[in-house]
Order: sequence, then C-alpha cells, then structure tokens
Amino acid sequence: MPLTAKASRSWFVRYALSLLIGLLPILSGIAILHWQAARTLGEDAGKTAGEALRQFDLMLDNAAESANVILPLAGQPCDDIKLALREQVTRQPYVRAANLAWNNNLYCTSLFGPYQEAIDPADYVDGTLWLMNGNPVTPKSSLLAYRLQDGKGAAMVSIDGYHLANTLRLIGREAGLYLQVGDVWISGQGQVHEGTAPGFAVGQTSLSSSRFPFSVSTGFPAGEAWRYVGKEYPAPMALLLVFGVLAGATARWLQKRSGAPTHELRRALEAREFIPYFQPVVRSDTRQWAGAEVLMRWRHPREGLVRPDLFIPLAEDSGLIVPMTRSLLQQTAALLAPHAASFEPGFHLGVNITARHCQDLELVDDCRDFLAAFAPGQVRLVLELTERELIEPSAVAHQLFAQLREMGVMIAIDDFGTGHSSLSYLRQFNVDYLKIDQSFVAMIGADALSGHILDSIIELSAKLELGIVAEGVETLAQRDYLTSRGVGFLQGYLFGKPLPAEDFLDNFKRQACTQEDNIAVSE
Repeated sequence: MPLTAKASRSWFVRYALSLLIGLLPILSGIAILHWQAARTLGEDAGKTAGEALRQFDLMLDNAAESANVILPLAGQPCDDIKLALREQVTRQPYVRAANLAWNNNLYCTSLFGPYQEAIDPADYVDGTLWLMNGNPVTPKSSLLAYRLQDGKGAAMVSIDGYHLANTLRLIGREAGLYLQVGDVWISGQGQVHEGTAPGFAVGQTSLSSSRFPFSVSTGFPAGEAWRYVGKEYPAPMALLLVFGVLAGATARWLQKRSGAPTHELRRALEAREFIPYFQPVVRSDTRQWAGAEVLMRWRHPREGLVRPDLFIPLAEDSGLIVPMTRSLLQQTAALLAPHAASFEPGFHLGVNITARHCQDLELVDDCRDFLAAFAPGQVRLVLELTERELIEPSAVAHQLFAQLREMGVMIAIDDFGTGHSSLSYLRQFNVDYLKIDQSFVAMIGADALSGHILDSIIELSAKLELGIVAEGVETLAQRDYLTSRGVGFLQGYLFGKPLPAEDFLDNFKRQACTQEDNIAVSE
C-alpha cells in the first residue's frame, strides 16, 4: 500500500508511537528469554565437555595401562613377545594395536609381529599423544596413539578412530563437539583436520585434560538460542504474543482512520484509478492473438503504478474486490467495444474472480452488462478462478455458475497445479480451461519433476476435454515444448507484456497486419 512522505505527519507519529508501545514489552521479553536460553545452552555445553573429557581420559587410561604392561618387554625378541602384545589388544577396551620400539625403531607389533619402521618422538605431543589421520595399515582410518618411554625402550598403544568419532557423536548429539590434540582435531565425522578446531557462536566451552595433552571444545551454532526459545518457552512466548495482539488491535484501529489503506482503496475506486491492462493470449499453432487476460493495475496519483500484490489481497479482505472488478469490466467494455470489429469472432477476454464474487448473484448482472457492449459472439468472457480464498460449493455458487454458463461465460482455473483446491474445483464446477502456472513453464528443460507434473496436467486436460493455457512463456524453447505437446494457447512476455488499452490495441493491429502479410506470402 502506498505510503509517501506527503502523508500526514501527525498520523505517522501516532501510528509509530502506538506500534512502539506494543513492541517494547514484546522485544524486551524476547531479549530476556534469549539471554536465558543462551545461559542454559552454555551450562549444557559445559556438561557435555566434562562428560567427553572423562570418556577420553578413560580411553587413554586403558591405553596407558596396556603400555605399562608391555613396556618391560621392550628389547626382547619379537617372536617371544608378540603374543603378549596381542593379549593386550584383546583384553583392553578401545585398544586397536600394541607396539614396541627400541632406540626409536618400531620392531614389534601386535598385528604383524616383527616390523621395521623409524619412530620420531617429536610427532607426539609432549612425547605422549599423536592424533593421526591414518597409518600405512589403515590409511583411511584415524587413530590416537599413546606413547610411553623408559630409556631406549618405548611402548605405543593406539585407540581406533571409530571409538573417538562415536564418542563425539553420542556425547555431542545436540551440541558440536571436537577433540583437539596439539595442532590437529577430530569431530564426530571421524576426519582429522589440521589447525585449531572451529569455534561456536553459542555456549563456547573448552576443557583440557589434567593427565594427558588433549582438550575438548563444544558449543552450539548461531541461531540455536532462538530455536531453544521456541522449543522450551512456549508459555512465556504465548504471553508475549498477547501484547502483540494488543499492538495489532491498535494498528487495526488506526487502519480505520481516514488515512487507513482501506479508505485509500475506496478513494482510488471512486477516482477510477484502478485501470485495466491487457496481456495477449496467442494460439500455439498460428501465433495469432486469440484473446487477452485483463489485469488490474492501480495508477496512483503520487506513487505511479502500484503492483497488484500490494493491494489485491487487501481488496479481497475488505470486500472491495467486487466493486473493483465491476469497474474493471465496465472500463474494459468501454475501451475495447469500439474496436471489437477487428477482433476474430470469439475473441477471449479473461478476468480474475475470487471467492468474494461467488457469494451472491451480482456477478451475473456484471457479466451480462459487459457482454451487451459487444456484438453477439464477438467476444468470449472467461472468468478465471483464483485460490487466494477457497470458493465454497454452496447453492448460491452453483446457481451463479449455471447462469453464467447459460450466458456463454466460460470458466478457467488460474495457476492450476499450485493450489490445494485445483482438483476440487474440477469436481465441483463445470470448467472449460486450465491455466498452467508459470512456475512449471519456467522449469521446462531444467527440472525433471516439474516437467513430469507439467506433462501430467496437459494429459489431464486432454482426457477431460478442457482447453489449456500456459502462462509465463518467455523463451522459444518453452514455446516449442508446449506446442509439441498440444497446448492450445500461450501467454507470456515472449508474445507481449501487460499493456494499457491504447498500446495493446496498437500492438494488436500490427500483429494482425503481420499475420495477413504472412498469409499473403504463403499464398
């Protein structure tokens, strides 16, 4: 709805002040709830970090126990001690492998027995822990190695990365959770990354082990506090909404003042500022103009042309859509009747109607007056049912459509396939045309699912012997696709934009001349 700087300053101040009074307690209450939610999430993050720290300490305690058992064996022949290494793997939870080294040379493993590989103690944080992305045996499986040294001998016990990732997932199922060892870290996905683990927007908590050189960090992503507010505080939110209702009631009262949008609509209706624009509908086989859709535009004295989506919903809610449509029909008849002789007989003129039009029989008189302005059979009026409001199949509605059909008025379902009532309209009303919504046309060649839906609509119209109009045709590829599938009528920017009557008639005359020239050339 147009609002300009020329509007009443006192009205604007009153409206802004009332709105501020309504919003202030709501916004302050929401801010308090958000703070409480963030505080609670911070406490939860602290508990999560503490539980994860205890669990990883327990894993490493098992690894340390195994290392203490096998370390005295370091330096002995591998064939004599390999069974003792394997015994630790089978007996200790979480332990995947046990290995021994002498003089920084790995020479015996629980998996292979004798083995030769140089060991660099610098790879281990504090000479104790090494979080690896994998090793030559399992290059795609991470693991955490614990190292214990005594003189020339050293024991290395590894924990499978599966246990690490599983612990991170289970304990951090509601919060993000990372394990950091030196300059590498791992998440519940099991991948090892270099650098410092990412931070969290809400409840950031980090804890370090007092016994081993690792830390855990946890927290929640941005927006989690708002989600928590919606989930955990429904009662306070409902109380805050009461204040919102009061603010809405205040705004509604202001709307009834002289500067309210509904009054602006009534003023514009009396001033005949709602004018018809026309967009051509062409035959797919000959490209000849077969009709036009009549579209309502608001020519505001200060704002210029106002988009329909800014005033049509309000017009429907206020009931003004009925007299506005009546004015649209009257203006269309006055503008086109003097030129109707140049139209092909049965030239279609489509006008949108809503549930408001179907509540009484006044629409019958409006349509009768419209058709009376033209020679019999010169134009065909098509009423397009929209779904902004559901049309109830009442006795009055059925009587209305029966009388319209007796007059020769045709019925189309607009934007077919996008609303919840399209199929019910086919059952309840005697429909002549389906208008395919432009969203399906736009996805031709780009989206297979939309293409299947589009083909199904075309097939349905053929089975029901209904005419079909495709809206939003903008490319030659879309035109050819629809034509090849037997869509009879096309509408869109490829053939013409919505124009005022004078420009529409000029374009129509040029199109008619071009059509005649093409016929003459072909003959």
